[in-house]
Amino acid sequence: MAYNGTMMQYFEWDLENDGTHWKKLKAEAEHLQEIGVTAVWIPPCFKSVSQEDVGYGIYDLYDLGEFDQKGTVRTKYGTKEELLDAIQTLQDKGIQVYADVVLNHKGGADGKEKFWAVAVNEENRHEEIEDPKEIESWTYFNFPGRNGKYSDFEWHWYHFSGVSDDELTGVQGIYRIEGEGKGWAPDEHVSTEFGNFDYLMFADIDYNHPEVIEETKKWIKWFVKETGIDGIRLDAVKHIDRMFMKDLIEEVRSEFGEDFFFVAEYWHQRYKYLEEYLEDQEYNISMMDVRFHYALHEASQQKTDYDLRKLFDGTLYKKNAEQAVTFVENHDSQPGQSLESYVEPWFKPLAYGIVLLSSYGYPCLFYSDYYGFNGDVDYEGCPEVIEKLMHIRTEYAYGKQHNYLDHATCIGFTRTGDDEHPEGCAVVISSGEEGFKEMNVGSLHAGEHYIDYMGNREEEIEIDENGQAVFPVNAESISVWIPKK
Repeated sequence: MAYNGTMMQYFEWDLENDGTHWKKLKAEAEHLQEIGVTAVWIPPCFKSVSQEDVGYGIYDLYDLGEFDQKGTVRTKYGTKEELLDAIQTLQDKGIQVYADVVLNHKGGADGKEKFWAVAVNEENRHEEIEDPKEIESWTYFNFPGRNGKYSDFEWHWYHFSGVSDDELTGVQGIYRIEGEGKGWAPDEHVSTEFGNFDYLMFADIDYNHPEVIEETKKWIKWFVKETGIDGIRLDAVKHIDRMFMKDLIEEVRSEFGEDFFFVAEYWHQRYKYLEEYLEDQEYNISMMDVRFHYALHEASQQKTDYDLRKLFDGTLYKKNAEQAVTFVENHDSQPGQSLESYVEPWFKPLAYGIVLLSSYGYPCLFYSDYYGFNGDVDYEGCPEVIEKLMHIRTEYAYGKQHNYLDHATCIGFTRTGDDEHPEGCAVVISSGEEGFKEMNVGSLHAGEHYIDYMGNREEEIEIDENGQAVFPVNAESISVWIPKK
């Protein structure tokens, strides 16, 4: 991660299925570099159950848009050649590329198989609701379109731990696959929501199976070499055996270096669960700061009923800043999605101000907050605001942070600068009426005049001999005060 680096999630849920996404990303590389983006998180780039799929319905991890499978050569986003071209162009501009990797399940099988399984209670996956029986389900994968290129591994029922349908009876549910050494991952290795949350969807991969472990390690090394990516965003880790994940991360870093970046998505608001996961990973990965996202969502919904002093309670931002990837919005939280927790447009500038100008965490911009939404969301994004904040992040947001969290609807913080960027800045936000914060920017700025770079306030502020000043802010707004050049 670059110093004061910023990643951008370069996709959303409702992008057009026109196969031009990798081309657009390549064309945008220079612009992203200019606004200060240092890393891009790309959508899952593998062949999915259909061309329309966002990428989480994984079919073949070896097919990056190269083979005629599932009725298409390209993925939703383009061809393998275009993908590799985009990655190379970004890296030539000094921008790292993080791939979204989905290891929990496989969908769109090539054939059905019969095996023994037991139906379990969806609310408590430890509870069997009928006797074990023979079922038939979609668990055979031989990838005929790829015809053994890169790997001749075929997947069978015994490589999975669960499925959601029995084709013999037509009954949907959750079926735990039976057999020697079969079962859900140990409770202490996955989320214990619903008793044991190993099973999420499709055919659930069994990371207790030695052939699966060997093939997954072989695949991930192939993938990193083939694409030249700099890091990985691990999808849905609360459903995957965390000890296998630790082993896999160590394997990748032993081959590609300790700086290879990993960020895990464990979608839960309770800090305790993220802390336990980090502890098991020996604090050597980053995690999406889910609770902080929900706090921003709640603040945007509740307006003055929300106490901004509590914004950071129970967040990675507050307790594990080095591991926190902070984000305002993502593809799961956007309107219409199962985890919808949308941050209202009026609050987005305030939220991005906190995320981008803070010394805590590794911030992530969301595609649609910059480029606008593709679906039915009536919001064109706030590119001008983001560009201003990114400029301040790149030029001014350095050094120690001093927080002024002494009012329920008006908070602020200052950054005191460092040797290379001595100016620093003062940030003040209000979720209610017009307000102000008396804050200190350091006595070395005594007598200097500060202006609001956001352009929301017209006046100039003079810093007193102690480095103190009163910094105003408009109602439901943000001002970022920097020395006047």
